[in-house]
Amino acid sequence: MTPDLLLALAGFAFVTSITPGPSNMLLLASGVNHGFVRSVPLAFGINFGFLSMLVAVGLGLGQLLNSYPAAYQLMRIVSIGYVIWLAWKIAGSTPSAPASDNPETAAPQPINFIQGALLQWVNPKAWIVAMIVTVNYTVATDYVINLALMIAIFGLINLPSISTWALSGMFLKRILNDPAKLRIINIVFALLLVASILPVALDIPIGAP
Repeated sequence: MTPDLLLALAGFAFVTSITPGPSNMLLLASGVNHGFVRSVPLAFGINFGFLSMLVAVGLGLGQLLNSYPAAYQLMRIVSIGYVIWLAWKIAGSTPSAPASDNPETAAPQPINFIQGALLQWVNPKAWIVAMIVTVNYTVATDYVINLALMIAIFGLINLPSISTWALSGMFLKRILNDPAKLRIINIVFALLLVASILPVALDIPIGAP
């Protein structure tokens, strides 16, 4: 992989990681409701889910998916349902409070590592980016080595980039330190999360995670 290709890959990884999407909307909402530290497992889950997808697509799963359009359609339906479920959780979220022994008053738990990773595997936007990057930023010579290098670069750039959304959410909570305002913000986040999946629901071509 040439220096120019590495630089182009780093730029592509940064742009696709930092721009709004279902994952970043989820991290922003988590930062508001649970703070940055408790949102870290979600960030790692999103990062791991996408990197594992890059491995799978790079080793041939992307071609298999293209060969079976019905599989893509099924994934599209599952992704829409999963995102709507996550949006419902966000809409009903309240900011984390000290732990309570009473389950009725205990604060809801943040979305965890596994749920964040699963979001990537049912997110057609992430699949499209994974296919674009494996096709355009790998070379036939020493393919496996180049694939591993690409995944490493994406991982190093993706994690801090998406984490800024959780950090932004934490600061937003300090500005809007009012339960009534935060409930409205959570509803707005939920609507934005659903809106981010609309191109998939409407089958509009997309190209960013």
